[in-house]
Amino acid sequence: MSVKKSIYKTAESVSPKHPDKICDQISDAILDAYLGIDPNARVAVEAVGGHGKVFIVGEVSSSAHPEIEPIAKRLAPNCEIEVRLVKQSPEIAHGVDTGGAGDQGIMVGYACNETPELLPLEVVLGRKLNQNLYARWPYDGKTQVTLKDGKITSIVASFQNAPSAELKQAVQTWLNQQNNELQTENYQLLTNPAADWHQGGFDADTGLTGRKLVVDNYGPSIPIGGGCFSGKDPSKVDRSAAYIARKIAIDYLKTRSAKEVFVHLAYAIGRAEPLEATVTIDGKQEVVEGYDLTPKGIIEQLDLKKPIYEQTARYGHFGHPGFAWEQLSSSS
Repeated sequence: MSVKKSIYKTAESVSPKHPDKICDQISDAILDAYLGIDPNARVAVEAVGGHGKVFIVGEVSSSAHPEIEPIAKRLAPNCEIEVRLVKQSPEIAHGVDTGGAGDQGIMVGYACNETPELLPLEVVLGRKLNQNLYARWPYDGKTQVTLKDGKITSIVASFQNAPSAELKQAVQTWLNQQNNELQTENYQLLTNPAADWHQGGFDADTGLTGRKLVVDNYGPSIPIGGGCFSGKDPSKVDRSAAYIARKIAIDYLKTRSAKEVFVHLAYAIGRAEPLEATVTIDGKQEVVEGYDLTPKGIIEQLDLKKPIYEQTARYGHFGHPGFAWEQLSSSS
């Protein structure tokens, strides 16, 4: 007689004041500033910051000329800002100008029926706990939730300026508000396990745009394509194709009454059509049909030339109902 093996899953979430997330928000705030003036702006901007300094580097081709330093100062008020933005390479621009993808890459879309957000349960719990704690302590912080067969076995919460005893009580209060079936009798609760801390954000660590890819996507149980999102305009398929892949996954999940859907897209620089467009529905793969998956088609379907991106850089790019890629297609 075979014994069923337990399944463990863990996911983390970080607050908007985490150094990497500050850099993501700076990059996307700059992108929004360009798109708000010039919807056709080509933008690829990254930030690295820490210890009193933020460097902003990248490539921009646009008729707009927003003031960059005040944007960065809003998100990193105690830092000196240094900006180095140059025009997009004409060789890259040529491939995009003809309708092709701005780079090669693989994009993964995912949806499951575990939660109303259509995301893995551990991802949703880690995010919601982080949001709850951040509302009380709006500083640098992390949360982490481990599940065993769908039930919580451990919670880790570390937040700047949060006394451990108060943080523990806040986590327990939040947990009591959740579905009782999630809780196990012997779960571990670790709050500020390395001791209370007051130095966080850029004062304690260095941040970099795109360094929280797993948090931005679907958690560590789901593969990612590898390209970051923040600071990139929608001509970059790293971002736009990842968004349409999520939408396709939601469409198939709903129309096929599936439990879990993966979508894989792959592009070559300068080529408009994807080299792969497949969907795996509860373990069975087929070709994606019925979508315009060219960069131009994706941008038009999801209306991606608007300044909507800074808000995506805070708590993951998926599972928030206000975005077009979270909506079921009307034709589905």
